[in-house]
Amino acid sequence: MNSRRNFLKTAGIASAVATATVSRVAMSALPEPVIQTQPTTMPPLVPSTGRPYNAVVTPNGWTLPWRMNQGVKEFHLVAEPVVREMCEGFKAHLWGYNGQSPGPTIEVVEGDRVRIFVTNKLPEVTSVHWHGQRLPNGMDGVTGLTQKAIEPGKTYVYEFVARRPGTFMYHPHADEMVQMAMGMMGFWVTHPKQRHPLIDEVDRDFCILLNSYDIEPGSYTPKIMTMVDFNLWSWNSRVFPGIDSFNVRQGDTVRIRVGNVTMTNHPIHIHGHEFVVSGTDGGPTPKASRWPEVTVDIAVGQMRQLEFLADEPGDWSFHCHKSHHTMNAMGHNVPTMIGVDHRSVVKKVTDLIPAYMVMGERGMHDMTEMEMPLPDNTAAMMTGTGPFGSVGMGGMFSVLKVRKDQKPGDYSDPGWYKHPPGEVAFEWTGALPDPARLQAEGSGSMPLTKKPKQDIEVQIRKPVGPMNH
Repeated sequence: MNSRRNFLKTAGIASAVATATVSRVAMSALPEPVIQTQPTTMPPLVPSTGRPYNAVVTPNGWTLPWRMNQGVKEFHLVAEPVVREMCEGFKAHLWGYNGQSPGPTIEVVEGDRVRIFVTNKLPEVTSVHWHGQRLPNGMDGVTGLTQKAIEPGKTYVYEFVARRPGTFMYHPHADEMVQMAMGMMGFWVTHPKQRHPLIDEVDRDFCILLNSYDIEPGSYTPKIMTMVDFNLWSWNSRVFPGIDSFNVRQGDTVRIRVGNVTMTNHPIHIHGHEFVVSGTDGGPTPKASRWPEVTVDIAVGQMRQLEFLADEPGDWSFHCHKSHHTMNAMGHNVPTMIGVDHRSVVKKVTDLIPAYMVMGERGMHDMTEMEMPLPDNTAAMMTGTGPFGSVGMGGMFSVLKVRKDQKPGDYSDPGWYKHPPGEVAFEWTGALPDPARLQAEGSGSMPLTKKPKQDIEVQIRKPVGPMNH
């Protein structure tokens, strides 16, 4: 039988052991995980510690805060199921990090010693690969090859030095087909520690991850076995009109970092401006290798860094130039009925078959006029309203808004552009004027000879000979 003295002695030992355990845990406690569930574009996270840098903006996303611990930047990523609003009225059940897909952008400075705690709240094992980074082999994040898998409920630590500046990504290398198809990915930006001969300073710096999903209208979860026929093409897991505009001041130098984690290439096109490709996931490009472009093709697993001077005011389209990638919830077995007027029967058919969908006699744009009913939890194929009516776009589409009166550092939406008089295309209703040739058009390559003052009569005499019959 234990005496009171023995009980108190035993309790004291247990208490001391518990206190020591708590103390050790407290000394090495994890950074508090920061969770973001709203698809709002958060302002740049200005560094409060460490070397200063010009922070990036992740449209419809955010940058992960850190803490300093004895000279080490510590981050905490939580791999977990998330609910992502892809546009208003349409939510998807995805997997991601810290409450969102894609996960938060991680920003560091060249030379920083970085420590990332990764907690697994998924129903299966995972890992994190730091795409494009130079680091020790055991920190590369390939399950079974360079590390053990992170089991559900466990936390692993990755620690390395950010050795070179540039734009990188992070994603799993465990059950990759499932986890990346479910939205597990994020951006990583390493800023230069000092002025770099190949990295110019910019006024605006944006990050976009290209994603693709196959989510049937009315459902919530992506079909992970899809290889080609995706029906949702997104930027940062958002589809137009759910993608925020890119708001800049006229005269700003702009950098847009675009990473492709889909299953196909994407020709990214900007209206009204020319850009150069100033960097890849391999690092900054030599300045002698840069030339002006308006479209750049970004292959699977690649990153391209675009830079330009925003010197043309207006609302400029910014999109993938694959036409099917600027539509939402697109069906691939839709009959083509161009030239056949079937509008009178559409309502009758949809009353019987709610999922009935067919191209109109004048193309897809008929669907916006017919106001076809949509299943719950999906997005219209062509949507978005601009100052002149329906934009008729979806998917990988947004607007670059360049304004003279946008304040420096102000990333808020300035509204629609107010065009100066005479600078908007208009309907012509009068008689066509006689064509006028402008001097600027020039003339033909062969100059005209002077017209002779008098007509000249030319006489032709046929040859006479044995061949003339």
